[in-house]
Amino acid sequence: MSTWEKDCSELLTKVHSSNPLVHNMTNVVVTNFTANGLYALGASPVMAYAPEEVADMAKIAGAVVLNIGTLNRELVDAMIIAGQSANAHGVPVLLDPVGAGATRFRTESALRILSEVNISMVRGNAAEVAHLIGEAREIKGVDAGDSPSSSHVDLAVRAARALNTIVVITGKEDVITDGSSARMIYGGDALLTKVTGAGCLLTSVLGAFAAVEPDLLLAGTAGLAFYGVAASRAAARTAEQGPGSFQIAFLDELAKLHAGSLERHVSIREAGTTTAGGTR
Repeated sequence: MSTWEKDCSELLTKVHSSNPLVHNMTNVVVTNFTANGLYALGASPVMAYAPEEVADMAKIAGAVVLNIGTLNRELVDAMIIAGQSANAHGVPVLLDPVGAGATRFRTESALRILSEVNISMVRGNAAEVAHLIGEAREIKGVDAGDSPSSSHVDLAVRAARALNTIVVITGKEDVITDGSSARMIYGGDALLTKVTGAGCLLTSVLGAFAAVEPDLLLAGTAGLAFYGVAASRAAARTAEQGPGSFQIAFLDELAKLHAGSLERHVSIREAGTTTAGGTR
């Protein structure tokens, strides 16, 4: 077992033993799937949206996840209240900028959250992340258009430096960077793109790992790696059945994850960066 696999495996054990509370302010399309996925992983989900209580909930959580999938102005206001409370109490805050770039309101809402809350990690597809730093890429509704994965590392590094946060770009291969070091995680399965909320759940899973590990580059790497393992195993079990069966099997595989699950199922590699400029 490599050093990375050992470190990531230890974090999964910490998630299982500490059962971290993840406060999800997520979209209405994925609430049930997100809650069930976190339970399967070994974390505890809570969904609280009312501005009267989000500050209190955020301060007792292990992590706060802000997801703008079905947003309105009142929800964005509540997200900022929750995020600022989390900041004040040392709780990591993750942002999933669903559909940033699709409409002006989505982009402006994501940028407002980034300007008013100290975001610990951003997780999105290439198009969403690009629009956060003013770079135009094709986006279809809330889904990314096609773009070469070879460009994702440099985009992630640029975004991490511009936003001063950990950035995760998910796709055929996943990239995570703090603007200095970058890693690529190879695993998962294309069936994830056929299940509504798979990306949203991933952001919350990253929140569960961030809740137990202050090194967010390591926490994110572990979350991506174990998520990929569960997807790969679920796809193998349901190859002849389709996305409905895959979704159920995926939850089952999240529940079956253990410290040795990474062996032979996922690859984690340092990624070279060519983006000009200093490190964070």
